[in-house]
Parts: sequence; structure tokens; C-alpha cells
Amino acid sequence: MPLLLVDLDNTLIDRTAAFRRWAGRHLPAEDVDWLLTVEADGYLPRAQVAEAMRARLGLTRSTADLVEDLLLGHLAEIEVDPAVPAALRRAAAAGWVPVVVTNGTVRQQELKLRGTGLDKLVAGWVISEAVGVGKPDPRIFAAAREAAGIPSAGGWMVGDHPASDIGGGSAAGLSTVWLHRGRPWPESTYHPTGIAGDFAQAVDFVMAAGPGAEV
Repeated sequence: MPLLLVDLDNTLIDRTAAFRRWAGRHLPAEDVDWLLTVEADGYLPRAQVAEAMRARLGLTRSTADLVEDLLLGHLAEIEVDPAVPAALRRAAAAGWVPVVVTNGTVRQQELKLRGTGLDKLVAGWVISEAVGVGKPDPRIFAAAREAAGIPSAGGWMVGDHPASDIGGGSAAGLSTVWLHRGRPWPESTYHPTGIAGDFAQAVDFVMAAGPGAEV
């Protein structure tokens, strides 16, 4: 059974769009783009984002309260493209084993998986907080392989982040597909096996290519 590792944010779900909708409900319009730039698709630590918000917006709420909002506020805004579950079902029907590999907190990421119903469409998931390492560390990909019960041979990683998903997946011996999200591939020492415009296209590419590189 070939292994299909997949990122969660901005791969299975459009995390950026959900966060923008949430921000638009709570911030002046001129501050929404600023916040999305500062928080960098969730990669800047939430405490730092909260402090930046306090400084720019003159907020008196505690950092801890703002961090909670930043972590969980946008979850109610998440919408799943119907092509995503269809692609997961298509891959599973063809014998692939999809496992989510994501950085983040267990509470936040499991709420996303269960709230969208994606938890029922994958064989399992590995979250950085739970295993003590995050992408691009090869150990999180090894943990996902172990969770899937698949020995170290071949497999794919699909994700939108050049370093975390593609660099990390490549270092772990996986073939990779990068979701470009309208961006050019950056200058880098590594390159994806394939590039796709969305998750459904990525799954089609993977299934056509086969099980992937030998480790």
C-alpha cells in the first residue's frame, strides 16, 4: 500500500482564506492585510503576533487571550473545497494510505480535522506538538510512516510550504508535490517532484506517477 502524506493548512483546507475572513470580522479593513503579512500563514509564533497586534492596534487584552483567538478564532470560518474529500476518497479507493502531517498544537489541528470531517477520510495524522518535532525535521515524517504501519519504502508528501513540506519530505526520502498557490518556486537547493495548482491535481499527479522514490 503506497503512502500519501499530506499537509493540512493551505493544502487540505484553505487556512489563509479562513483566517482572512475571521480577521475581517474583528479588525479594521486596513489592518487585515497587515495581520496576514505579520502572522505569515501561521509560522510566526502566536505570542509574537499577539504582541504585534497589541502594539499596532492599542489592544488592552492579554497576550494569552489574543493567542487563544489567533489559534482558534478562524476555525469556524474554514470551508472545505468539495474536490478535496473527493480526491482523498479516490486515492483511498486506489489503495493509497493518506496520513496528515502537520505542525501546530494538537487541540487546534484536531479541531480542524474533526470539524471539517477530514478525520474520517484519512488513515491517521501526526501533529508536531504530539511527537515533539515538526516539519521539516525528517523524524515527523518517520512518525507518520510508523503511524500508517508502512515500512520505509517509497511514498509521497503533498504540501504548500517549500521548506517544511518539500524540503522536509525530500530529506525523508519521499517524492513530493508542491501546491504553488499562485507563487513561483523559490530559489532552493531542493525541488519538488511535481507542482500542482490544488490538492485534487496533486493527487492525480501522484496516482499517475506511482508509489514514489525508494528510500
